[in-house]
Amino acid sequence: MSYGLLKGKKGIIFGALDQNSIAWKVAEMAHSEGAQIVLTNAPIALRMGEINALAEKTSSIVIPADATSEEDLKNLIEKSMEHLGGKLDFVLHSIGMSLNVRKNKHYTDSNYDFTHKGFDISALSFHKLMKTTYAMDAINPWGSIVALTYIAAQRAFPDYNDMADNKAYLESIARSFGYFYGKEKKVRVNTISQSPTPTTAGKGVKGFDQFIAYANSISPLGNASAEDCAAYTISLFSDLTKMVTMQNLFHDGGFSNTGVSQEVMEKFS
Repeated sequence: MSYGLLKGKKGIIFGALDQNSIAWKVAEMAHSEGAQIVLTNAPIALRMGEINALAEKTSSIVIPADATSEEDLKNLIEKSMEHLGGKLDFVLHSIGMSLNVRKNKHYTDSNYDFTHKGFDISALSFHKLMKTTYAMDAINPWGSIVALTYIAAQRAFPDYNDMADNKAYLESIARSFGYFYGKEKKVRVNTISQSPTPTTAGKGVKGFDQFIAYANSISPLGNASAEDCAAYTISLFSDLTKMVTMQNLFHDGGFSNTGVSQEVMEKFS
């Protein structure tokens, strides 16, 4: 069901790879809510994914961009505003990658070249993105920027590896940049801390099936799906949340505020 929440709004969505991606669901929902969008991802991700099908479905275009490159980001913003016919109203940052995870490097034995690369892609790219849009004055007043994160930024999840560090920095950027963006340009910046979700990237984390089953057994409402996360993201893009900024918003069925569930206690009975 569509409510027209984004009618007349324009935005960019980073990170849609395939139909399992949260960004993919956000793009579909943004389109159904009346928005015009531009899709973007790194050139290598575009070759691996199915984004052209999404572009056709959402009447959008695809502009390749390496989110770690300020030159690419500037080109992306310029071409997006030209295509959309004006400034942006929303941006989704749904980007994350850890080479240490991919290469099975234990956290206590990190390869720091891998660490730097993953940090640049997963966290510093968020600062680079906002630095670019801020300098170009590319987002309308009361616009909204959202990045996706995970509770491992606050708590230890051993197999989440250095992605936990990346997410912690990502959340800090949202607060720090969010202050200046709100003060100077009335633009909102928030992060959504989502339940573990079976995306292509998420499945790459060791023990992911156990992650997702454990979270589901702890959360009073169960795990939030990718579709649920898309709906929450759309609400943050809309005018209904115009005074919400610099927040890390937990979207996890209550997991973040539950100490232990009856189901887990019964396993130790």
